[in-house]
Amino acid sequence: MIELRVTYDRLADAAYIYISDGILPGGSVQTYACDPGEVGGMINLDFDEFGKLIGIEILGARSKLPHRILDSAERL
Repeated sequence: MIELRVTYDRLADAAYIYISDGILPGGSVQTYACDPGEVGGMINLDFDEFGKLIGIEILGARSKLPHRILDSAERL
């Protein structure tokens, strides 16, 4: 099983799931904002220049992710 890196900012209640290692600033060239009404919150999908999914940003993370994921996430 592949371990994904997850970061969590408790004050902002925002989590980021890294699908790709070493995402550099500007590494995401396209962000797709999922329809908040359909997913019940703000979830953004980040893609690289080749159209590969490299990360997922979840705002309002406490209501969207299992507590065990947030409890084990790297704190920002």
